[in-house]
Amino acid sequence: MKLKWLFLSLTLALSTVLAGCEQSLLILDPKGPQAKTLSDTIIFSILMMTGILLVVYVLYTYMLVKYRASKLDDDYEPPHEEGNKWLELIWTLIPVVIVIVLSVVTVRTTSDVESTPSAYANEKALVIYASSSNWKWHFSYPEEGIETVNYVNIPTDRPIEFRLYSYGPITSFWIPQLAGQKYAMSDMVTTIHLAADTPGSYIGKNSNFSGEGFAHMEFEAQAMTTKDYEEWVQDVKATAPQLTKTEFDELLTTPHVGRKTYTSTHLEFSPAPEGEHAGHQHGTNSAEIEHAKQERSTDAPNDTVHAHAQ
Repeated sequence: MKLKWLFLSLTLALSTVLAGCEQSLLILDPKGPQAKTLSDTIIFSILMMTGILLVVYVLYTYMLVKYRASKLDDDYEPPHEEGNKWLELIWTLIPVVIVIVLSVVTVRTTSDVESTPSAYANEKALVIYASSSNWKWHFSYPEEGIETVNYVNIPTDRPIEFRLYSYGPITSFWIPQLAGQKYAMSDMVTTIHLAADTPGSYIGKNSNFSGEGFAHMEFEAQAMTTKDYEEWVQDVKATAPQLTKTEFDELLTTPHVGRKTYTSTHLEFSPAPEGEHAGHQHGTNSAEIEHAKQERSTDAPNDTVHAHAQ
């Protein structure tokens, strides 16, 4: 009876864990080169750790059987054994080798996924600005002059460069089947490179807890053939309205919205925090920035004279 209840408990626990990790396991079903690199690294690490555990358990069982207590006289004294320097050297070097191997693989993987996929190194990347706000994602396509909310369409067989930032707390941009995650912050732009080999619909999400609406920050990443993508862009330009500053400000303050599509981007009046707009200038318009530059240039001679006088 106890064995039966133990089995049922283990089954229930395993089912709960697997149900909660359903989206996380998508990383083992990659649909792009960057995700494939990460998936291969994870599988390699799992296999390596499994091999280590297997060796440890085999040695543990062997020692238990070989040196188990036996029926000997009470006055029996086991022979004195000296240490074996070779064994001690081996079990010291093995962990060092394991750490070195895992470190080299991890560093190489990190380097690979931080740049354009090697198969597309000579192709022009499609730049998409992905900005988060409570509790939604904004995707700006400067090349096409369009913007979407809570969904993003990308062409297959072309490198994609997402430039990430946030209009609120730090979030984490993640499409498990296409690439790893990277943080989006308010005063700087971070970059993530990916490509999709297979057309399809993939789940994207915010993987960093950022408040009560965190669970709703999911979006669809639709990988389309080049022809379908170009047709979608033309359809958006022909049917979608323009995005005004007033509507964008309203979007930022509205907690939850559905999918939206526009024929212009918010980058025109609310640029990304990069270059001259980085840091505390985030969200400042061009006129304000130019005015600030003129003030600094006007004040500079006075500051210089004052410094020489001192």
